[in-house]
Amino acid sequence: MYRRASKIAIEMLVAFLQDIRPAYLDTERIYVIQDNWPVHIHPDVLVAMEPQETPFAHALPTSWSLDAGAQEPSKWGDLHIPIQLVPSPTYASWSNPIEKRWRKLQQEHLHVHRLAGDLTKLREVVATALTKFTHGSDDLLHYVGLKRCTE
Repeated sequence: MYRRASKIAIEMLVAFLQDIRPAYLDTERIYVIQDNWPVHIHPDVLVAMEPQETPFAHALPTSWSLDAGAQEPSKWGDLHIPIQLVPSPTYASWSNPIEKRWRKLQQEHLHVHRLAGDLTKLREVVATALTKFTHGSDDLLHYVGLKRCTE
C-alpha cells in the first residue's frame, strides 16, 4: 500500500492507517515499520490507533502537546485502529525495509531519468512498480530483508 501526494498531512496519514486495516482483516494487530519523521507520531495520528506499546521513546517537537488527540479528539479518537508503530533506528536507513524498496525502484525504473521530460508517464511507471506488490511478494520480502531465502 502506498500514497503519493505533494504534501503529507495528518489527515492523509490517518486515512492511510484506516485503509491498512481492511487489507488485514484476519489479523488481530498490525505492525507498521516506519522512519522517524515526526508527523508519524503526532498526537493526533496516535489517537487514531490503539494505545502504542513501543519500548522506544518518541522524541516529540517541544511545540507539540503531549496529549494524544489534543487537536482532533472527536474526529479520530474513536477509531482505535489496531496498529502498532515500529520506529526504525535513527540514521540507519539501511535497516529500513522501505528504504530498500525505494532503492529497488530507483535501480529498476528511475535510473538515468529516461522519463524526466514526461512527469505523467514517470508517475505511471512508479505507480505500476508499487502496485505490482499489492498482494505480496516473497522476492520483495527477501530483497528488503524481511524473509530468508528458503533455498
